[in-house]
Amino acid sequence: MKSAVVIFPGSNCDRDTLVALERITGYAPIRVWHTETELPKTDLVVLPGGFTYGDYLRAGAMAARSPVMAAVRRRAEAGAHVLGICNGFQMLTEAGLLPGALMRNAGLRFLCRDVHLRVERTDTPFTAGYATDRAIRIPIAHHDGNYFADDETLARLEGEGRVAFRYAGPDGSIGADANPNGSRANIAGIYSRDLRVLGMMPHPERMADPALGGSDGRALFEGLMEALS
Repeated sequence: MKSAVVIFPGSNCDRDTLVALERITGYAPIRVWHTETELPKTDLVVLPGGFTYGDYLRAGAMAARSPVMAAVRRRAEAGAHVLGICNGFQMLTEAGLLPGALMRNAGLRFLCRDVHLRVERTDTPFTAGYATDRAIRIPIAHHDGNYFADDETLARLEGEGRVAFRYAGPDGSIGADANPNGSRANIAGIYSRDLRVLGMMPHPERMADPALGGSDGRALFEGLMEALS
């Protein structure tokens, strides 16, 4: 599987993502600077986490207007797989590639800790390596991770099976106590209509090796590698 990681001013999880992809796939990802107007021919494009442009205006809003994002949009419309992690998820919503918005956390505090997620479906390349009968543990690190969508959009996401992950308890149960940031319906990640674009707030690249304290994030990259190679 060939991949590319887009790097913006303020990206700070690009190296983690590059290392995880290379170790798992065996191929070094291509680094793409945000001023590029074309993307290399790859199977996967990743928008990593960080604080692009210092999160001025709104988190991800300025990065969403970087020259490279037009190329990301074209690739997504052509059927490429795109993964936006944390700040990358914010970019995808700001660019209109995913619906909804990421707002300030309900407690107005930066959150950095492990959370449990329930995988809502396992028939996509992103989640084929998971099971729906157990929770996975993945870190979060964000100040603006409170996912919001209006009632109509939320109903469409639910009806079309486009919720990828929900914040959950260790047993996979969904409730207010398991929701770290106030996201509607405990949503931690969503898909595009064709299921080829995934935006998620938690960081799978930070839990992709036992040396990091766990490997629940590894299955996401392994599933992509198997599906796209």
